[in-house]
Amino acid sequence: MEELQEFSEKEESNFDLKAEIFKYLKHWKWLVFGCLLGLFIAYLYNRYTIPAYTTEASMMILSDEKNGMVGALPSGGTSILAINDNSLDNQIVTLKSKRLVEKVIDDLNFNVAYFIEGKVIAVEAYKNNPISIEFLTDVKVVHESSLNILVTPQSATTFRLETENGSSGIYEFGEPLEMGGLRFLIAPNQISLGANNTVNIVVRPIRTIANEYISKMIVTPQGKAKDILSLSITGEVPEKSRDFLNTLMVHFNADGVADKRQVAENTAEFIRQRLELISQELDSVEGGIADFKSENRFMDVGSSAGEYMAKSTMAEQEIFTLETQLMILEGIESTLSSTKPYQLLPEGIGLEQGGMGSAIGQYNELVLQRNAYLKTGTTQNPVVQTLSDQLDALRENILNNIEQTRSSIRIQLRELNQLDQRAEGQFSSFPGLEKGIRSIERQQAIKEQLYLFLLQRREESAISFAATSPVAKVIDPAFTYNQPVDPKPWLVLTGGGIIGLLIPLLIIFVINFLDTKVHHKGDLQYLNKHVPFLGEIPKISKDEAELIQLNDRSPLAESFRILRTNLAYLVQSRNKDKAEVLFVTSTIKGEGKTFISFNLARTLASTGKKILLIGADVRNPRLHKFAGNSLETKGLSDFLYDMDIRAENVIQPMKQDDIPVDVIFSGAIPPNPAELLMNDRMEELLKSQKENYDFIIVDTAPTMIVTDTLLISQLADTTLYVVRAGYTEKKLLDFPKDLKQQGKLKGLAIVLNDVDYSKFSYGAKYGYSYGYGYGYGADDDRKGFVGSIKRFFGRS
Repeated sequence: MEELQEFSEKEESNFDLKAEIFKYLKHWKWLVFGCLLGLFIAYLYNRYTIPAYTTEASMMILSDEKNGMVGALPSGGTSILAINDNSLDNQIVTLKSKRLVEKVIDDLNFNVAYFIEGKVIAVEAYKNNPISIEFLTDVKVVHESSLNILVTPQSATTFRLETENGSSGIYEFGEPLEMGGLRFLIAPNQISLGANNTVNIVVRPIRTIANEYISKMIVTPQGKAKDILSLSITGEVPEKSRDFLNTLMVHFNADGVADKRQVAENTAEFIRQRLELISQELDSVEGGIADFKSENRFMDVGSSAGEYMAKSTMAEQEIFTLETQLMILEGIESTLSSTKPYQLLPEGIGLEQGGMGSAIGQYNELVLQRNAYLKTGTTQNPVVQTLSDQLDALRENILNNIEQTRSSIRIQLRELNQLDQRAEGQFSSFPGLEKGIRSIERQQAIKEQLYLFLLQRREESAISFAATSPVAKVIDPAFTYNQPVDPKPWLVLTGGGIIGLLIPLLIIFVINFLDTKVHHKGDLQYLNKHVPFLGEIPKISKDEAELIQLNDRSPLAESFRILRTNLAYLVQSRNKDKAEVLFVTSTIKGEGKTFISFNLARTLASTGKKILLIGADVRNPRLHKFAGNSLETKGLSDFLYDMDIRAENVIQPMKQDDIPVDVIFSGAIPPNPAELLMNDRMEELLKSQKENYDFIIVDTAPTMIVTDTLLISQLADTTLYVVRAGYTEKKLLDFPKDLKQQGKLKGLAIVLNDVDYSKFSYGAKYGYSYGYGYGYGADDDRKGFVGSIKRFFGRS
């Protein structure tokens, strides 16, 4: 016994990878079914999902320096249309702005979509819709409305219309209708549509569709200079995606050119106003010269002033330039101080002191951005308010810059006037008339040069306006890749198969995790470290016999032979002159201890051993049912109660199928079973019969429910503790271990009953390959490859 216990304690570790894997492989049919179901669902997804394709386009952002015609202007390339709005981040924001995308949606009429209803899915009919909807409502109302209707042609002139709320009716093509606050009519197109084929017309607000396209569109910079933008979008209708990107680039260019022209128009208007003012002043000066000469009869200025002219020419030119700049500063200051705020300022008119040009360019850029947001919003828009704050700060900065520049120019003018006065001092000997005419002619020269300067700028403005260049150049028009990005058939099929396999695996895992029952020897490993294990008894079907027969070749008979062999090894060192007393018990009722007791007795008796089987479970006797006797048969309770009854009176010889077994049945159910078992008659019975039998097998009561077994456990040589597979809770295994450690059960050994071998791998750790033929040669059809296949399918 010690050797067997040591053998049990030296068993393998609790974890067996092969056994864990087979827990799942035994359900291979469900795994295959789940995998096939996942593949089938993936196939349906691939079959009925409309593929989505990626469409791309690219364009280069152009700077004004690259525009040759503008760069060739007399101003040296300083374009009047130069707007500092070419930063790549600004262009990306503009491309994805709601204002611009909404223009594209409106231009392409994307707010109205037509779908041909199929048996499973609806496919969008883009540019080949068999019918069309024409709105009679104001377009602004249509752009903010939603409508979803089903149109089914009934004939060449009529159709059936259904709404979302289920209402329907028959109408004629071209008949005005009103639904959802919209007036419209349905008109047939040249494309034929079969009768009873339904078209789903969906109208959605432009802003909603614009938001969808903005979220789907990806704009990324490319190229070394990062001046190339790549645009991409994914959609189910490639032609629709291409039209969107191409139209977006067109509108982007048109929008940029419009901004440039707006600045040019404001600049041209400023120049025109200045030309009118200078023209009037020049006319006044020239009239003054004529009046002076007429009044003083003065026709020519002497040529003796050559030295004076040489000295004063430079001063006069400088004075002209500075006075021109003062005039421009006054114009800009007047515009900034106007009651109408946030107007565009003139650019490229020769004012560059103190960074004035870049500040004005930045101011114009913010004004254009603010105007763009005001087209789709109000002044309460947080972005508009932020831009207004930035413009106010920049306006104050420009005004301060103007004041500083004006002060600097006035200082320079004073110095130049002093220089000019010193030169004029040399005219002291000149007649006063000549000095007067020189002063008037000098004013005339200043006005003429200023007038010519503005004329030149006006011509440059006109040329630049006519030659306004695009802000971007299309490199690649929109094109669509041939391979869809969704769904990807092989990826979907692989994922479907894996998910279909994982679902039954997860279910099996949960079932195993929640299963608290003992099923095989592996579940008893914890107990086997303390208690020897004698054998397993297989599960039998309803059609199979519960009792073993003589020369029986069934799995049940073979399992009891193995149990007999292990039992002989367990008791071989004991005294063979007297009978071995075997108690058979269990934890709770229903674990099969009576079944084990009866068949073990027949198995031992079939070898010629003399066997006495005693039914000691007097509270719930079951032994009489296996023997076919009545419960009223005198038995153990009668013997224990009546001192006059001898053992020979209650021993019932039984010879079923030529297997002789003597039986003492439980007898009548007593009112005090514990007291009966505690008297000395039980011990006397066992001692008196040890001389007559080789084995005395006692079928006792369950140990957890009642104390009957523990009251007589000291009378046993060996106690067979029955655990039933699929019935006994794992948490109950601590109970026999505790009884063993407390010494309440002698010679304790475990027998596992009702094991379903079809759930476990034959020949693996927990199975002994009982099979279904034990003649060592019987059932030859199960041998070989075909037999292996049959066994594999037979165990699932």
